[in-house]
Amino acid sequence: MAKFSRIEVYQAMINTGAIPIFYHPDIEVAKQVVKACYEGGIRVFEFTNRGDFAQEVFTELMKWADKECPEMILGIGSIVDAPTAALYIQLGANFVVGPLLNPDIFKVCNRRQVAYSPGCATTTEIGYALELGAEIVKVFPGGNVGGPSFVKNIKSPMPWSKIMITGGVEPTEENLSAWFKAGVTCVGIGSNLFPKEVLKNREWTKITELCRKSLMIITNTRRL
Repeated sequence: MAKFSRIEVYQAMINTGAIPIFYHPDIEVAKQVVKACYEGGIRVFEFTNRGDFAQEVFTELMKWADKECPEMILGIGSIVDAPTAALYIQLGANFVVGPLLNPDIFKVCNRRQVAYSPGCATTTEIGYALELGAEIVKVFPGGNVGGPSFVKNIKSPMPWSKIMITGGVEPTEENLSAWFKAGVTCVGIGSNLFPKEVLKNREWTKITELCRKSLMIITNTRRL
């Protein structure tokens, strides 16, 4: 059962503005990455379902984070079907994210009052996701569908849309400011937040600093 309510999850996504997206088969690496992000001010974290036995890593990560990072809202990403969504909800996932829109996942998540952000790439998909109950819609892949101008053009006729952009997001002032000036509600940051060399060398403090830097950029951009 989810520790955080759907309203709490959405509010944290909006307030924080940045959601790390990460997967690693080694639970110890996953723990250190979550901890590094937590210390950097992150409060919403998406672990992705991208490897064999990912559910086992997620289960241990949930139990660990509940004690070590009590304010961290952990959710599951890369979900494409309802049975997998149900599995992770049973394991305690606080939210579900997918690369595509699947109405059956809405049924599972809505029944349990769990936030679901489906992946959309067109105006029609975004509108359909909102109709089905999505509060925050994931636009993916952000860097390929048109970049910040796509978001700006979507928000013009549909200003009520809350968009989380994923794909093409970098922890730099130029990139983040462009997305938020275009009107995104939040961003999902993947590999650019976790450079391979940093993970290889176990330089967790560098991840913490990237998180702090990203959140500062987002806060400053929102003030403009």
